[in-house]
Amino acid sequence: MKKIVMALALFSVFACQESKIGFVDNQKLMEEYQEKIDVEAKFKVKIDALTQQRDSISQMFQMKLQAFQAKAQKMPQAQAQEEYGLLQQEGQFMGQQLQKQEQELQVQSQTEMDSIVSKVKREVKAYGKDNGYTFILGGGDGGSVLYGAEAQEVTAPIVKALNDKYKN
Repeated sequence: MKKIVMALALFSVFACQESKIGFVDNQKLMEEYQEKIDVEAKFKVKIDALTQQRDSISQMFQMKLQAFQAKAQKMPQAQAQEEYGLLQQEGQFMGQQLQKQEQELQVQSQTEMDSIVSKVKREVKAYGKDNGYTFILGGGDGGSVLYGAEAQEVTAPIVKALNDKYKN
């Protein structure tokens, strides 16, 4: 009898301990995080500048090619082929340089975005600990929450905390 009473007492103690569960809309969180917005804007400026540089170089190269084609008609065929080969090499070199710059920009962008994702994960974890959550699940596109009561969504306070820390 004592064992049954003790088991019931233990069961009631564990039953009273509820897990506090919340969820975050991952997509909304990232869309509203100011640091992410700023990083995207910074890289958009860099990408636009690189695109403008590529267009300018391409236009100059096309003009150089047209000038060569007009001049090549008056040259011996062997000389024209040699100069055309040099022109092709120059075009390939410029293309490779532009591609290298683009790849470097992509790596920089990915590195900064990975850093932002790490910050967000740390903030979600800290928010959960500070506010007594047992779990904070990720929702939105690609998330694992198929349904969550609005009262359990903690996206807004986490976005606020992230943005407040970013401003300071």
